[in-house]
Amino acid sequence: MTTNTIPGGTYTLADDITVSRVGYGAMQLAGPGVFGPPADRAAAVAVLREAVALGVTHIDTADFYGPYVTNEIIREALHPYPAGLHIVTKVGAVRDAQGGWPPAQEPDQLRRAVEQNLEHLGLDRLDVVNLRVGGVDRPEPGSLARQFTALAEMQAEGLIAHLGVSTVLPEQVAEAQSIAPVVCVQNFYNIANRADDPLIDSLAEQGIAYVPYFPLGGFSPLQSAELDAVAARLGSTPAAVAQAWLLQRSPNVLLIPGTSTVAHLRENVAAASLVLPEDELAVLNSIGS
Repeated sequence: MTTNTIPGGTYTLADDITVSRVGYGAMQLAGPGVFGPPADRAAAVAVLREAVALGVTHIDTADFYGPYVTNEIIREALHPYPAGLHIVTKVGAVRDAQGGWPPAQEPDQLRRAVEQNLEHLGLDRLDVVNLRVGGVDRPEPGSLARQFTALAEMQAEGLIAHLGVSTVLPEQVAEAQSIAPVVCVQNFYNIANRADDPLIDSLAEQGIAYVPYFPLGGFSPLQSAELDAVAARLGSTPAAVAQAWLLQRSPNVLLIPGTSTVAHLRENVAAASLVLPEDELAVLNSIGS
């Protein structure tokens, strides 16, 4: 398997971790609703192997995808993992029998989640663990000290190399940083949902990665129409334009687009080579909220 260099460049998360700015989000490898097994497990394996072949060195996952299914497929497809490939996972939630996402924030629950990630991924140490704090797509106020301290203790034990936070407010990022170093923040953000603009700039100054999810989520019909118009003028697709905008937003922004097909994966990777001209950037910036 020949590995290429992916468009979009790389970003150094930590001294020992440099990743492609365009990663792969593994959520869609599970079944419908991110629950249960996929209809075509061989296709899921093929997507992961193609991602690595294309030059992706950053895979985002969580043991509660499936649950367990996604991490087991990652292990089947890629273990033993190639040198330079880094897997980032999340803890702080579980799945119930109905496919819900109840929080699991107690220290013993977090420890069990870390242990399960290690087991299902076939690792002795996790590169990065994000503590998921808020709801599905919005942060919720409150202290994360107890949870993040539990993860910091596991980091000191050698189970985790680096820590991040997900679905958080700026003050929660600062609280986490007062406990242990934070290498990445993963929040809902895109052209149309710009509340984290100040946070992105602050993190960039500190050399901390920002990983947006839902690049096409939460658009109004008017905003979607404006994005479609830009894509049409550029001979591209709305998804590609939205991802290109994120890459140009700040050098500390990392992408984790997900897909369950090789064809769509290749489209996502190709989007990283799209450079938006200044006039179209101005149009896109004007639709943000």
